[in-house]
Amino acid sequence: MIRTFADLDLDPILLEAIEEMGYSRPTQIQAEAIPQALDGRDVLASAPTGTGKTASFALPALQYLLDFPRKKGGPARILVLTPTRELAMQVADQTRALAKNTNLNVITITGGVTYDTHADILSQTQDIVVATPGRLMEYIEGERFDCRAIEWLVLDEADRMLDMGFGPVVDRLSAECRWRKQTLLFSATLEGKGVEGFTADLLKNPAEIDAEPPLRERKKITQWYHRADTAEHKLNLLKHIITEQAERSIIFLKTRERLAELRQQLDSAQIPCVWIQGEMPQDRRNNAISRFRDGSVNVLLATDIAARGIDLPDVSHVINYDLPRSADVYLHRIGRTARAGKKGIAISLVEAHDQPMMDRVGRYTKELIKERFIDGLRPTHKKPTFNKKKKVKKDEKKSTTKKKKSNKKK
Repeated sequence: MIRTFADLDLDPILLEAIEEMGYSRPTQIQAEAIPQALDGRDVLASAPTGTGKTASFALPALQYLLDFPRKKGGPARILVLTPTRELAMQVADQTRALAKNTNLNVITITGGVTYDTHADILSQTQDIVVATPGRLMEYIEGERFDCRAIEWLVLDEADRMLDMGFGPVVDRLSAECRWRKQTLLFSATLEGKGVEGFTADLLKNPAEIDAEPPLRERKKITQWYHRADTAEHKLNLLKHIITEQAERSIIFLKTRERLAELRQQLDSAQIPCVWIQGEMPQDRRNNAISRFRDGSVNVLLATDIAARGIDLPDVSHVINYDLPRSADVYLHRIGRTARAGKKGIAISLVEAHDQPMMDRVGRYTKELIKERFIDGLRPTHKKPTFNKKKKVKKDEKKSTTKKKKSNKKK
């Protein structure tokens, strides 16, 4: 039974860095993935954001490099692929923090950096390279990056790479790294596109790990919902929550159009906010995230696509201004709060047409999500029920079968 990081047989200099970062005990994914990776197994893991996924591949990778030190300088031995530049930078920063007491070099190769800067970096010794697939492929084709020395290939957020159309590029990169010893693939889900979009020979007899956050983790998130009679009522509920209750909130919307509308409404109400959405220029996106991170703005509006893979600390509230299209997306959203052992709150604002989705979420999470009220903003309409028709149909069936029986008797 693995209860502490010391139980994982990690080098004392890594344990020291872990302690300095404030990690007390391994998460489920770390406790399951690290021993398998250290045993030399390929790993296929399902791990939602916020479960300590980065350390579950960074720690065994660093341990491997310490166990088998290089004789002389040269190209990278471990390659981590991520779908976006932000995630690459996040992964690299966290890996550097874990490697702070070692002499190992961690570098990033992503878009938005000049060719000359990368040329300087690539001319030095690298140990771990964290890269986005498209940019790395450019350097391989230009014979600027050598994959022959790669011993471990790690795919982070593999399902999202497929969603973004990187499947063929990742398959090519896998072929370029064909001399590797191990492959680790992390995906939010193992079903459907999570893995099947890649070639079958990517992983060899992998250890499969499914690290859905345990109920204990979800219990740290207090969930409730408010019913809204109208769009105006919904906006007033939101304003009250973010000005009177919440410290730092992420507000989820289903489309860019809906986000733009809410942005204007909050602006009119003089409530400062930043936002991220799909197809947004990189510098503006980075600026929004850093302003939210450093606390200069405490409200972040986001669409689901834009928010995948971004780790934002100390989020007190997740607010579903629009409910998601599926219950598993709801779980991903609320997982943005209550990270690193802290508690958090998830609030959904529910219009009449959203009620069936709210009921579905309750069934999916196996939790009763209660309705709450705010004085002065109580809904005036009754809570809609959507199962009356089915009852009527059953009653109709009963009466028709009775009629048939009586007809037969005649």
